[in-house]
Amino acid sequence: MKLKKFLTPLIFCLSFFYHNSLFSHPNSEDFADLVEKLSPAVVNVFTTQEVKQQPQSQLPLENLPPQFRDFFRNLPPGFGPGQPQPRNRQDSQALGSGFVIESSGYIVTNQHVIAQANEIKVKFQDETELKAKLIGQDKLTDLALLKVESDKPLPYVEFANSDKARVGHSVIAIGNPFGLGGTVTYGIISAFNRDINSGPYDSFIQTDASINKGNSGGPLFNLSGKVVGINSAIFSPTGGSVGIGFSIPANLAKPIIGQLKKYGKTQRGWLGVRIQEVTPEISKSLGMKDDKGVLISMVNEGEPAQKAGIKAGDVIINFNGKKVKNVKALQRMVAEGAVASSAKVEVWRNKKLIKLNVKLADREKFDGIEKAEKDNGNPMVSEVEVEIDYVGLRLKDISEVLRNRYNIEKGLVGAIVTGVKNDSPAYELGLRVGDVISQISQESIKNAVQARDIFDKAKKQKIESVLVQIYQNGFPRFVPLNLK
Repeated sequence: MKLKKFLTPLIFCLSFFYHNSLFSHPNSEDFADLVEKLSPAVVNVFTTQEVKQQPQSQLPLENLPPQFRDFFRNLPPGFGPGQPQPRNRQDSQALGSGFVIESSGYIVTNQHVIAQANEIKVKFQDETELKAKLIGQDKLTDLALLKVESDKPLPYVEFANSDKARVGHSVIAIGNPFGLGGTVTYGIISAFNRDINSGPYDSFIQTDASINKGNSGGPLFNLSGKVVGINSAIFSPTGGSVGIGFSIPANLAKPIIGQLKKYGKTQRGWLGVRIQEVTPEISKSLGMKDDKGVLISMVNEGEPAQKAGIKAGDVIINFNGKKVKNVKALQRMVAEGAVASSAKVEVWRNKKLIKLNVKLADREKFDGIEKAEKDNGNPMVSEVEVEIDYVGLRLKDISEVLRNRYNIEKGLVGAIVTGVKNDSPAYELGLRVGDVISQISQESIKNAVQARDIFDKAKKQKIESVLVQIYQNGFPRFVPLNLK
């Protein structure tokens, strides 16, 4: 009995010691050795941007008394009213971090660190300072590649396979916070796939390793000494670190850096579609087994998706052998596809899987370009208003009068909503007068009567909901309309 009383606190102490040892820092000597090995490859990045001051406002000569005009007119430039003042050059400086990835002098940093810079310099741990040349930059992922010339091979670090990193893994951040120079902080990976709405390819690693202003572009190392992420942003109500930092995953950065090195710019694949998430309601209306995939809400005319036979209302389930989970996943898969390469795509259409091949185009050639739609017209326009009481809609064909009244783009074919009952299924989904129904149950709509017939057929078949594509204020989206 006495032995039991003695052992109980001993077991507790041992278990407490063991538990704490699991969450202790790495051996301090090993940790220091690792930091000492990595630090020479991390650089401070300094940029200079020329800021031109505008000439100061001067009193026009015409506003002076006549006897003074000749006097001021003969003064040297920059003196007196009516004379343009010399522009003063002022240099605005910014700071950040970076790291060497090849002994020949290639350096990775954030795009926002070097944006609009006239001059870029990097400083190494041994105080060596070198001018850097911008090789390429990518705003969408906030990455930039620099190059310095050195008379000796430079220390460098390698990228890790960030897909193998796990929440809870220890990480080290080395950078130049507030311009102080090489600073080391330690933490863990807190989460993956964070979307902070900074761009279309957001998929950040979240860490509690302290990251502050000036750390941008610096490396986030794993304990093997490889770069698992590039520190890029923080969440902070105060401007300082509160333990929520964000890093670009190494596996997202590697192909971008490779393209910047090879081409001086990115070459991303392009499908030419508008897409939206598949909700459980949309999935049910399409007869899908789950809500995985991405719904095509619009296909751009003459672009890769249309040429391959992809249609609005299709759901992309698989892209190049990989399952498509959501919009972000598809955007990344397409972007990583080689320009002019053929991608294998599986789409869900009319309750069947269809396999297609798409030849990807170059995103750079399509970004920001508005394609003019051909005016196909609506050859048989009826003035009859159709009512579908059980969904709470009144519809008409799109006449030129209605097209102009509701500012409907030329070439858009379908049935226009002319009435919506309050508290009806259509009203609850957000349908309003002036919206255009262009597709029902993946079937293109040409007029109001056709729309009513499709609704009626689905109702008779006791289908609970149908997928409807609407154009609202010029933007397409799909909604699952309840027929009960």
